[in-house]
Parts: sequence; structure tokens; C-alpha cells
Amino acid sequence: MNNLQTHYRMLLGLDDAWIIDDIQISLEDQRIQIQLKTSPKANFACPDCQKSCSLKDHAPVREWRHLDTMQFETLLVARLPRTRCPDCGVKTIAAPWGTPHGRFTLMFEAFAIRVLQAAASVQQACVLLRIDWNTAQTIMDRAVARGLKRRDLTELKHVGIDEKSFGKNHKYISLMTDIDASRVLEVTPGHDESSADVLWDSIGEETAHQVEAVAMDMWWSFENSTSKKAPQAAIVHDRFHISKMLNDGVDKVRKQEHRLLLKENDKTLTGTKYLWVSNPENLNEKQWASFESIKDLNLKTSRAWAIREQFRFFWEYTYTQNARKFFKKWWHWVARCQLKPMKIAGKAIHRRLDRVLTWFKHPISNGPSEGFNSRIQSIKSAARGFRKFENYRTRILFFCGKLDLLPEKICH
Repeated sequence: MNNLQTHYRMLLGLDDAWIIDDIQISLEDQRIQIQLKTSPKANFACPDCQKSCSLKDHAPVREWRHLDTMQFETLLVARLPRTRCPDCGVKTIAAPWGTPHGRFTLMFEAFAIRVLQAAASVQQACVLLRIDWNTAQTIMDRAVARGLKRRDLTELKHVGIDEKSFGKNHKYISLMTDIDASRVLEVTPGHDESSADVLWDSIGEETAHQVEAVAMDMWWSFENSTSKKAPQAAIVHDRFHISKMLNDGVDKVRKQEHRLLLKENDKTLTGTKYLWVSNPENLNEKQWASFESIKDLNLKTSRAWAIREQFRFFWEYTYTQNARKFFKKWWHWVARCQLKPMKIAGKAIHRRLDRVLTWFKHPISNGPSEGFNSRIQSIKSAARGFRKFENYRTRILFFCGKLDLLPEKICH
């Protein structure tokens, strides 16, 4: 038994203040309980002021889940000492193997975080760790809180603000991302001006005032909030959303024309959506052959597609003034095209042209943040929806925030 106690003492990294009192092994329950107690020779200090003080008594028995020993669930059991400090009063000493009020050892929590990050889903991680969903959520909540406290934003220069759907009935969340580091900075419910204000407040006034440029769509709430919270930052209406807006215009023209053609039993546009909204270079040989057979037909959809394709040259200019001249010609074409969806898209760009042209000084885009879409969607699908927004926020920051999540004693 002495050898076994020495073995566990070394594995747990216990100092001289703690000794292993007993080890109980239950083959039936596949569980090991390691009972710890303070050494009679231990000296104590107040956990608040760190002054040496006397021992008052011990707190009630507590358990901490530790890393499994072989296949056996392992628990640490101890009564934490309470000190009597003349200045601070009675205080409970923190367990060196855990955090205050935590139910796990630091080693188990670090292991659980790694498993949660590596597993295909939280549910699978719970099975591997033999914990329930609420326990996993608690571990992630604590990890994200640690990560946000440690996060370094001193080099933050370019951010993106975007919205994504959350739940039914047209509910949305707003995200702020660090474009250069490709990480999510914060998530908040809603997509109005107050929601964007929360995003800016989360990084602090000093950090907000060091941001040079912000990529966003043409949503006025995000513009107003940015002008208020980071007035020095250039607003860039990024090319990803502009491309999406033009693609939506092409698709609306296709749908309208498709309905009219079907009335004449003409199925020319049946099953062609992907061909019209994809960039030509993304089509394979078979798809391109199909597209070539219809793109030059006398179709309204063909004209809408040509308008969208022509605008792609806008981004190839080097100088702002040349891009402005190109847009003037392009807009003259759109204004006369008699394709309402394309006119609406063109007008939206025309109204905010100055902030579209900002891209040539700050070539940033929310395109990288769209890369989070699949991860965020998988988080949402794996959990079969979230009843609480806070849990959704934690998951996004846990998996997409690039945070330093591990307990401090494990990290350093």
C-alpha cells in the first residue's frame, strides 16, 4: 500500500502539505477513490492576504473527478482546511489539484477540453469521457471564460461584423471576427444596432479605437454602431456580400423567367440554378458544356448573368479612380437593363459606392468568416438546436475563438 500511495502521490504532484490517507478500489463499480488529508506538519496561509495563520477546522467532504486509472473512474476525496485569519476571517484553502468550487481536477478538465475539441460532436465526447451534457457544457463555459480573460487583442487591426440565422422565426445572431487571425471574437443575439454595440463593447474602447477597417454587409445597424463605437475605422462593404447580392439578383431573374417559360412548356432553365450562380472557373467540363449551350441564348437570365460577370472586373483595378470610372459605365448599363432584381442590387451598390471603394485601400472581406459557417452549422445541428443562446455562444467561442482554454497550471 505504501508503494501504491507513493505512486499516486507522484502522479498527482502533491506537495508536503498533503498525504494520501487511503485508496479504495471497487471492481464492481470500476472506480478508485483516493482519500487525501492534510499533513499534521503543514503550514497554512490565508488564501486572500497570504499571511501565515492558524488552522480552524476542515470543510465538509468533497469529491473531484480525476483522469481514469486504466479503465477505472478515479475520484479524489478530501476535506479542505479552513484557516482563521485575523484580518480576513475564516477562509477555505483551495485544492492544489483543482479550482475553487470546481468538481474536476485540473488534469481532468484539460483532458476533457482536448477530447471535446477533437471529437466529432459533444455527444461523442461525453460518451468517451463518461460525463453528461451539462457537465460538458460547464467545462466549456469555464474554458471560454478563461480564454477570453487571457486573450491578446493588441494587434487587432481588421474586424468583420456579420449576421447568421439562429433558431426559427427569423432569429439572428451577430458575430465579430478578427479577419487577420481568422477567429471569432464575440457573439451576441439579434442583429440590430444595440447588438453591434455589444460586440464593440466586448473588445473594450481602447481596442475598438485601434481598429483600422471593418468589413460588413450593407446593413445600416452595423454601419451606425461602427461609426459610433469606432469612428476612426474605415467601413468596407466587402466583395463577398456584394457578390452574393448580385448572385441573388441573377437567381431571381432566373426564377421569374423559368415560371414564364414553363407556361409555354419550355424547360430550358430547369435544373440550371447552379450553373448561373457559380463562377465559370468552378464548373467542371460537363457542367461548362451544359452552360455554354444556354448562356448565349436570348434569355433575360443570360443578360442578368452577364451583368454579374462584368462586375467581377471591378475588383481587378489597382486605383480607386479607375474602379470608380468602371463602375459608372457598369451602372449606366444596369440602369437601362429592365431587370428589376439587378437594378435593385445595382442601386444598393451605387448608394454606398464610397464604402465599396474603400476595399482598394483596405482589401478585407468577411469571406474568411464565412468559413466558420460550416463549423457553426455543425455545432447547431449536432446539438439539435439550442434552447439557450448562452450555450450557443460558448460553443462558437470554444471551437472558433482560438482561445487559450486549458487551466493555468496545465498551460504553464
